[in-house]
Amino acid sequence: MAREHIDRWKIGDVEVVRIVEIFEATGVNPILFQDCGHERALRHPWLVPNYATAEGALKMNFQAFALRAGNRRIMVDTCIGNDKHRQAAIFHHLQSTFLDDLTYAGFPPESIDTVLCTHLHLDHVGWNTRLVHGKWMPTFPNARYLFNRKEWDFIHGLVGREGAEVDHLPDSLQPVYEAGLIDFVSTDHQVTPEVGLEPTPGHTPGHVSVRIESEGKRAVITGDIMHHPVQCAEPDLQTNFCNDHEQAIRTRRGFLRRYQDRGAYVIGSHFCDPTGGWIVSDGDAWRFEGEQQLDS
Repeated sequence: MAREHIDRWKIGDVEVVRIVEIFEATGVNPILFQDCGHERALRHPWLVPNYATAEGALKMNFQAFALRAGNRRIMVDTCIGNDKHRQAAIFHHLQSTFLDDLTYAGFPPESIDTVLCTHLHLDHVGWNTRLVHGKWMPTFPNARYLFNRKEWDFIHGLVGREGAEVDHLPDSLQPVYEAGLIDFVSTDHQVTPEVGLEPTPGHTPGHVSVRIESEGKRAVITGDIMHHPVQCAEPDLQTNFCNDHEQAIRTRRGFLRRYQDRGAYVIGSHFCDPTGGWIVSDGDAWRFEGEQQLDS
């Protein structure tokens, strides 16, 4: 991954660094949504060119975020990971430069003291571990991995269900549990004075977003309450991955109302460039105005 895709923001005294593992996967309309073809995407011309092509093909990133808050070094999600057996070809036995990019950005794995996963789907937990001499080992050996029990129980409860993607349990979750590195916390847990969790259920039962507040500035990393900015304009769109569609829609609408019109700088966990920006009220719905710098 080219290192020009490493982005940085300052939220007061907190630094946020984006590390992209897969950049601008294009044409993801039928993969993400149950009913969002190219024509429907083109109802919202503000999506082009940053978030959709001129033909209406939606674009998304797979990425994670490293935070520097005082003397704390925090990972928010850990992407997909190398060498892992996955059902989706785009993820299967991936070989990326994620760890090299993370180190280049000033966050070598051994410096990370906390790993926050917004939820436990495979594209948010992959670099929890890495393959070392044929064994899955924690990537961040000095970190506490913060999960909530509801999310942990939910993802393990999928084992044995037809079509469930749980290949990541033995390679990305169990090894950190067996290493004694997991702490189970509440969905509104305050990690540092500046960084806290915000419960945003629906996509999964224990899904959280990550709030950052420092020096009068406020930002939030979405997680998967929105996979794509089109969901600002059409918050009732159903994805192919949400556990509870009705709750996901309620959560998304609440989030959009809460942070609209500069209520917070919003960093979309799967949004292409500009990944950060503002939710702007637009009639009965909203639009996303990407703005790469918080203070510009």
